[in-house]
Amino acid sequence: MENAQLMRLFLSTPLVFAQEPALLPDNLENYTGTDELLFCFQLDQAQSRAFEPQRENLLASLLFAGRKSKGGDADSAENTVSMPAGTYLFVQRRQALSKAQWLDAAVEQQKDGLWERHKPEARLYVRYLFEDASPVTQLFRPVKEE
Repeated sequence: MENAQLMRLFLSTPLVFAQEPALLPDNLENYTGTDELLFCFQLDQAQSRAFEPQRENLLASLLFAGRKSKGGDADSAENTVSMPAGTYLFVQRRQALSKAQWLDAAVEQQKDGLWERHKPEARLYVRYLFEDASPVTQLFRPVKEE
């Protein structure tokens, strides 16, 4: 996978999604953009701060999955999940990435973030959306403010 540029992004309002417990982050390389998807992972504490994390041990657990329908209002859903407002390390690719591909990108995001002296938290958000007529995969890693 070509390197995506690491950016520091401030999200001013939370991204809210209807909770979708049955949604899994596997096999989304054929994502068509009908709905926007969000996955939140708890990362392994030791691996989440390592300069050379073990890719296969980085993800500890899937905390939640969410879906937002085009034109739908996720805020009015009975059970919602969200990515809070705050500062994030951010990378995106203009394609639907497989789990293996975005996990590789998450490892690179962590290495680059640590190299630039950011303090990433042990959480990872993976977002799939359709933008400018193409699928997009975004990775958000919260960082502690200095």
